Amino acid sequence: MLKTLDLQTADDSRDIVHRTVQALVEGQVVGVPTETTYALAANALSESAVSRLYEITSASEKLCTMEVSIRSREAAGDFISSGSSTARRLIYRCWPGPMTLCVKDEPSCSALSQLPPSVRSLVVGENQSVGYRVVDHDILDHIHRYLSAPLVLATCGGATGDDIASDADFLAQHFRESMPLLLDDGPTRYGGVTTVVHVDGNRWKLLREGVIERAAMNQFVKPVIALVCTGNTCRSPMAETLLREQLRKHTGCEDAVRVLSAGVAAGCGAGASPQAVAVMGKRGLDLTGHSSRPLDESVMHVADLVLTMTRGHRAAILAAWPDMHDRVFTLRRDGGDIADPVGMAVEVYQACADQIDCELEKWMDSLEDDFFPRNESNR
Repeated sequence: MLKTLDLQTADDSRDIVHRTVQALVEGQVVGVPTETTYALAANALSESAVSRLYEITSASEKLCTMEVSIRSREAAGDFISSGSSTARRLIYRCWPGPMTLCVKDEPSCSALSQLPPSVRSLVVGENQSVGYRVVDHDILDHIHRYLSAPLVLATCGGATGDDIASDADFLAQHFRESMPLLLDDGPTRYGGVTTVVHVDGNRWKLLREGVIERAAMNQFVKPVIALVCTGNTCRSPMAETLLREQLRKHTGCEDAVRVLSAGVAAGCGAGASPQAVAVMGKRGLDLTGHSSRPLDESVMHVADLVLTMTRGHRAAILAAWPDMHDRVFTLRRDGGDIADPVGMAVEVYQACADQIDCELEKWMDSLEDDFFPRNESNR
């Protein structure tokens, strides 16, 4: 008999979490909420549970898909080891959140290889790809903390209409006889399905437009390059403007890459120095609208490449963000510094800009082709 547990009226959700984890460990299929739809869930280490999950959904008239729910985006590296810069961007920009990321199964280096063979055969879909999720819902987060394995989720529904399991009643109506436990947290946050993206190397394809719309996905896959100096009024603003112009010429597109600048000791809202504005103006580039910003998490969490004006800037960044060592470099390829022209004559700024432009050109030559994502989606 189905037991429904109401999360919204529970005095303490920990008991519900413990009961759910126990049911999953015992090999049962349970109904759980996510931020998008309700789903049927099974312990990925339990062959019988995942097999039962597959039987339940296969017998249903509703369209259901099998996905692997992992604990966090940090844990994604154990499963998604393709080295794709596009996949990495989507992982850090969309997870936790309403995106299903489909990548090719790589059994030799993926934690998926630790699952029972029968489970792997059920979660590996067309083109040997697997759909992964990091669900943005507190109850799934707590379940993952106590469970030593990922979950296999069966999510039901098309893109719109009555097929979307946006509340617990949907699962109760269609799968009452198939699950002993259902967690009810009211209507889901988004009331829609996840956006499904397939990534192969640096190529990406939108398989289903869901909560995250196509226009937003186009932004999420863009590479981000950050130029960093001290106060973000002289060197890095000029570097930002010069790099944006070089990328425009290289890609033939105005916004193929997002370029921004920041300062390790910058305040907010200061304009570029008059000398920097004048030097850029002579090149036909406009720096009058620049507004300084401090280097912070909002920059570091999205940046694919950080180029600093000096070794000191790089050292300061890595002291604060040591995990970024493979993405933070000095602008000068030889590891030297770009001298600060602050307070100097416009001629010094001109020489500084020339040096920056030359060093940026070297970076353009060395950027790998896969730095620029290619969209294979039908338009």
